[in-house]
Parts: sequence; structure tokens; C-alpha cells
Amino acid sequence: MLAPATLHEMNAIARFSVVALDCPDPAALAAFYSALTGWTVRPVGPDDHDWIELQSESGPTIAFQRVVDYRPPVWPGSEHPQQLHLDFDVPDLDEGERQVLALGARKTVSQPGKTWRVFLDPADHPFCLVLDPSMRA
Repeated sequence: MLAPATLHEMNAIARFSVVALDCPDPAALAAFYSALTGWTVRPVGPDDHDWIELQSESGPTIAFQRVVDYRPPVWPGSEHPQQLHLDFDVPDLDEGERQVLALGARKTVSQPGKTWRVFLDPADHPFCLVLDPSMRA
């Protein structure tokens, strides 16, 4: 592992800009994550409904890509593995859970941790709410 000073001095090859989630309905999934993050939905082009991004003021963002015959991941499990998941920090797990369930998320049966909770978005991608007490006002 490199020391922090060494990492800072390295010349980057690229800058991370977006993570894209496959889904059957990019507009619906973009609306879900827009409500979750507060980021605005930004269609790439006026006629492009197959790729939609969120506008993030903090840099990297999330995009949603239409896939015909989409097969959602199964969590936990390996038949259709999740490949990746997103974590979102919250100051209160119970309140965060209430809010994401109201948006259409579903809580998974398996909850392996005490300081995070696993949910499925409307296209069945797993994501976690992670307790971050430093966010409390």
C-alpha cells in the first residue's frame, strides 16, 4: 500500500465520473435515486431514453442504462450475483429506512450487519444505508 503523500503525487490516468446500473426502465430508476440523493435527473439527449444520469454537485454520479431482457441480481446469492452495490451514509438508520421504503425500496430478509441495512431498489439492485453518526445535526 502506498503512503498518502505518494498517492497524492501520482499522476492519474483517469478520473472516476460515473457508475452505470443496468435496468429495464432508466427513467423510473433515475427518479428513485434522485429522490434518495437529492440529485437532479439529467437526460443525456432529448431522444435518448436508454441512458439517463443524475447531476451530482460532488463529482461522480450514477447513470441508468436500459437493458432488454434485464435479469436482476439476487442478493444474497450467486446465481445472478450483484456484481456491485451502492452505499449511502445516513445519520439515522430507522429514519433512512422509513424514507427509502416510502420511495419504493424493499428491505432484504438477510441483514448481516448492525450499522448498515441492505435494501433492493425498484430494479432489484442491492444498496445499503450505512450509519454515519457524524452526519447528525
